[in-house]
Amino acid sequence: MIKFHPSQHMLKVFSAGDLPLSLSLAMSAHIELCPDCAAQAERFEALLSEDIWQEHDVENADFGDMLQAIMAKPLETQIKPTVPAKVMTHIAGKDYLLPTAFRQFKELKWSGFGAISRARVISDEQNVRASLLHIGKNGRIPEHHHKGYELTLLLSGCFSDETGTYHKGDFIWIDGDKSHSPYTEEGCLCYAVQDAPLHFVRGMSKVLNPLGNLIY
Repeated sequence: MIKFHPSQHMLKVFSAGDLPLSLSLAMSAHIELCPDCAAQAERFEALLSEDIWQEHDVENADFGDMLQAIMAKPLETQIKPTVPAKVMTHIAGKDYLLPTAFRQFKELKWSGFGAISRARVISDEQNVRASLLHIGKNGRIPEHHHKGYELTLLLSGCFSDETGTYHKGDFIWIDGDKSHSPYTEEGCLCYAVQDAPLHFVRGMSKVLNPLGNLIY
């Protein structure tokens, strides 16, 4: 069961089409996994549509004529809905089915060290980086914080940290002033968006700080 969701404000901004691509991907994927947020986004889009119709003072007669013209066309000339192709990725000996929001990213290149692997998705939004992040069985990311924000959308498996346990579909937003150390027993796949490198904060893990860009 999904327990962690984007804020109402973020849903409204997404529905208006005003989020950057990195965050829009996360929202689209979460909505595909979460019926509750999908329904809310649909309501926001409907309200926005009503505002647009009122703003442009569209006449019902004009719309009716347009609809009638479309319906009069032969069936074979009308636009038919298509079923999105499945999006798969393979990592650590396992195939993962990704949300259709990731269908444009077909050639993922994985790199990593230890139990942590990363496939870059977006790296051209100023300082923002977005990646698929895989943590293997019994894997842990040492305790760290970010100088900016970290968004994690859990796509498969589960993980725990100091604030709770997260499952498929959970949308987790962490500000830079918080630190955590994610651990997964069974392994997990996430979509992660960050605007600053990881900074490890305890003991010997501090020597990993030069490698923070690998996950960022």
